[in-house]
Amino acid sequence: MSDAAVPAESQTPHFKSASARSLPARMMAFFSGTNGLIAKLVLLGGFNALVVWAATVLASHHKWVALLVVALAAAAIDVIYMIPRESLIPAKFLIPGTVFLIAFTVIPIIYTINIAFTNYSTGHILSKNEAIEQINLRSLSQPKNGATYTLSPAHSADGKLVLLLVDDKTKTPYVGTPAGLEQLAASDVTIQQGAITAAAGYKLLEGAALFSLDRELDSYRVPLPGGSAIHPEGADFAVQLKPNKKYDAQTDTFTSTSGTVYRDNGSGSFATDQERALEPGWKTYNGFKQFSKIVTDPLYRRPFLRVLLWTVVFAVSTVLFSFALGLFLAITLQKKFIGQRVYRSLLIIPFAVPAFLTILVWGGLLDQKYGIVNKILPGNIDWLFNPWWARFSVILVSVWLTFPYFFLVCLGALQSIPGELVEAAKVDGAAGWQVFRRITLPLLLISTAPLMIASFAFNFNNFNNVYLLTGGGPSTNDQSVAGATDILISYTYKLAFSAGQGQQYSTAAAISIIIFIIVGTISGIAFWKTKALETLR
Repeated sequence: MSDAAVPAESQTPHFKSASARSLPARMMAFFSGTNGLIAKLVLLGGFNALVVWAATVLASHHKWVALLVVALAAAAIDVIYMIPRESLIPAKFLIPGTVFLIAFTVIPIIYTINIAFTNYSTGHILSKNEAIEQINLRSLSQPKNGATYTLSPAHSADGKLVLLLVDDKTKTPYVGTPAGLEQLAASDVTIQQGAITAAAGYKLLEGAALFSLDRELDSYRVPLPGGSAIHPEGADFAVQLKPNKKYDAQTDTFTSTSGTVYRDNGSGSFATDQERALEPGWKTYNGFKQFSKIVTDPLYRRPFLRVLLWTVVFAVSTVLFSFALGLFLAITLQKKFIGQRVYRSLLIIPFAVPAFLTILVWGGLLDQKYGIVNKILPGNIDWLFNPWWARFSVILVSVWLTFPYFFLVCLGALQSIPGELVEAAKVDGAAGWQVFRRITLPLLLISTAPLMIASFAFNFNNFNNVYLLTGGGPSTNDQSVAGATDILISYTYKLAFSAGQGQQYSTAAAISIIIFIIVGTISGIAFWKTKALETLR
């Protein structure tokens, strides 16, 4: 029989038509060959343009090691994607994930560890050279009978910024430049209301041109004999200032006019023997000082230990209560009854609604004056501003947000327990509680214990629940930024970004490392202990 006699639908084609292919197959077919090569060149071109931009930025900041790493990595990526070898196919798929892993996980970890071993904080952000420059600027003061000037910014004939000045006492006109002060002839200037309004050879700046000079005027100096200089104080006034401290580069010291010597104390500051330090300091490495400060300094040790204890209580309580409530509801709703699916769906709502919205709603519900909770319950409880009730409120809201998760987990785990085991136990005379304690719960923990450990680690760093509900408050009396409900992560945030006691980035980084060690240790021990449950299988 010829092929023509066979019905078309009974013939088995070797290849599907383009319309019958799946979307991934069609995309692979489209990006193969010439189209794939063009797409590859376009993407690599964009990638290399980004690398060139990054290299320019790194070179401008003299980050030569980072520049070398970026260049080598970019060259390796170009080679891997351009060489058509089957042995390189796995690398082509692994590189994007690896790049994001390094950029968003590895580098932040390395940066945090690096900061933890420095004194990086308010007053110690600059480099040493920048700190010396700032101290020189801050040591300027007006000498006795120092001159003041009415200022008119202008451009010289070559377009450079100059200061047209009129001495407020003598009414003598001058032009000030970084080279010095030069008197102008009275016939060459026009003075109205004590200020120069016109000058031969100079173009005065007016209107919008003055508003763009703030930064340039702030650093503009007109040197005078004797070490003093004229400093602009805005766009219409200047004053003669003289430094009361002098830096000696050979001895690396500052000496005040009174003879006090400030030396590098090795901790990022110039200080006297009595530990009076000049501001600002500079960023420098100081080893384990931040870690030892947390242990030895009472201003940090007491709030840290208090916050650590509350963090453990908060995380453990949230997990245990959420698991208990979720398990109770799972057992209750395991049997079929009218409306079972409706009840199950309703219990998922707290898990489906965005957490930050739920927390803000709870904040309104628990408001002492306007909240509906106080209107329903007897008494007038200060849920958010009494230390103990605030802690209870944080745990309550966290349990509300977490129990649907354990409800789903326990519901699935209960359905996987063989019914024959339960029936056999009942035949042997086991009561309901004995069946639950000796069969159901141990088998349930096999699958839920790792999830409980993960939930503990999550709640140990549950910043949103604490900060959005109470802001870490109410405040305490230990002179610390840590409030009554602050957990370690919110305490770390306040140390780094709260302006109350300065921004202590290095201390916050040190506590971040401690948090990692604590969570890792507790989780590791818990996982090790839960291996004993595997023998129940």
